[in-house]
Amino acid sequence: MIQGNLTGLKPSQIKALERIYRRRLPAGEVISSELARYLTEQSFDLRRQIGLIIDRQGTVLHVIVGDDREIVIPDLSGYGLGRSGLRGLRCIHTHLKGEALSQDDLTDLSLLRLDLMVALSVGDRGLPGKVHYAHILPANPQGKSVEILSASSVQALGIDLESFLRSLEGELERKMAETVDLSDTREKAILISVSQAPRQETEDSLDELAELARTADVVVLDRVVQRPRKLNPKYLMGEGKVKEVIIRALQQGATLLIFDQDLSPVQVRSISQITDLKVIDRTQVILDIFARRAHTLDGKVQVELAQLKYVMPRLAGKGTAMSRLMGGIGGRGPGEAKIEIDRRRIRERLSRLEKQLKGLAKGRLQRRQRRIRAEVPIISIVGYTNAGKSTLLNALTQSEVFTEDLLFATLDTSTRRLRFPMEREVIITDTVGFIRKLPPSLLGAFKATLEELEDADLLLHVVDLSNPRFEEQIQAVERILQELELDRIPRQLVFNKTDLVPGEEVVPLCRRFEAIPVSARNRGSFPPLLAEMERRFWPQEGGSP
Repeated sequence: MIQGNLTGLKPSQIKALERIYRRRLPAGEVISSELARYLTEQSFDLRRQIGLIIDRQGTVLHVIVGDDREIVIPDLSGYGLGRSGLRGLRCIHTHLKGEALSQDDLTDLSLLRLDLMVALSVGDRGLPGKVHYAHILPANPQGKSVEILSASSVQALGIDLESFLRSLEGELERKMAETVDLSDTREKAILISVSQAPRQETEDSLDELAELARTADVVVLDRVVQRPRKLNPKYLMGEGKVKEVIIRALQQGATLLIFDQDLSPVQVRSISQITDLKVIDRTQVILDIFARRAHTLDGKVQVELAQLKYVMPRLAGKGTAMSRLMGGIGGRGPGEAKIEIDRRRIRERLSRLEKQLKGLAKGRLQRRQRRIRAEVPIISIVGYTNAGKSTLLNALTQSEVFTEDLLFATLDTSTRRLRFPMEREVIITDTVGFIRKLPPSLLGAFKATLEELEDADLLLHVVDLSNPRFEEQIQAVERILQELELDRIPRQLVFNKTDLVPGEEVVPLCRRFEAIPVSARNRGSFPPLLAEMERRFWPQEGGSP
């Protein structure tokens, strides 16, 4: 089937173009003299550019009719990229005025990862003239992405295509292997920040995004920061810049673009339309981590609810953009099959999940009421993600809640008893960690889990003192507690990981913030914290555990 601008073509002209599909080129030739002449003659007759997409076996896959200035290449996402990052397809098209390859030609070559982009000049009486062609270059110090060449005629091309592509692919793979392990099957990402915030704030946020990516088992290859005067509503960054970033990502063997800012559904679709790379944002990375970490029914329901609410608006105009958006990172939880169902079924699913969540909330409420009736003090551990909350809970109660040096290592709420002398005890609850820019969908979905905090008599706000940005993290947690209307509950600041901070700095910092220093890995550092708990709950009795 002929594609493109067929308006005004006679049936005989369309049949003449359809005959091109019957031709098959030798594997070693870019294009035969006979096919080149036939192509330029048809182009001369129609006064329109004609393009061909040809695979490495010499099969013509697409015949495209443009106007006198350009052709529009159809969606080629169905043809996968090889290890070298090339698609195994070449584009050959005519230029009516003998002009060189345009910037659009070169951009298409790089974005679509074509083997070659070739322009045949249409000469007098429709005969083929000069040939302009270009191919992708491996990453190089000059930052050059393509090599532009020309030949006086098709016969003068002198390229053994098979040998040329073998050599090019070998060089592309070799250069790529210098920066990335090609045998590593994990997603490989470029982190992108488009922000008007102060430079240090942007860098800190990107550092955190890199840590989120590591937690999601993504290899970070590079970072890109753009500081525009005005944000582009369609692409977030300028169209030229986003294409430049995509080309850079493809050169490095990336499979994923992760934006530090939340992308609107329009922006996701717009960017996805110009690249096969998956395009996700910070929220989706966090959703993916939560999907990995949820083990209880409660947690799984909340994750699925949050993911479906995130995906719902992105179903509008669903097509290749959605297929690139889902699967792998960002596609866990509800799963690819559920993402592809229509809006009505997603709304039905959301309704069922919300009812299920209400039922689970009733069970939690009954458990909480039993604890309240028992008049046992309740302590909830809160804090920034990866501050060491679960490690502290384990050490205090000698339990085995999962811990790891990852963001959001613990998602599901854990409750343990901590015994003091004279048959006294408290209940300690560990909750999901907080983070800056916590996605609103997650804040809503996890409000049910955070209901546990409402009954707390004391919040232990655990802080990673070894983190250079610990003050910002304290403020982020305080802001979230305020949003959840939990700032009314008494709080005790606990500085954790003090073993990683010079001793002379710990005491002044604790005095300044009225914090208690501990090292969750050293039970010998706990007496001041335990004494403070006793003082708060049994002030008349004194003593120490």
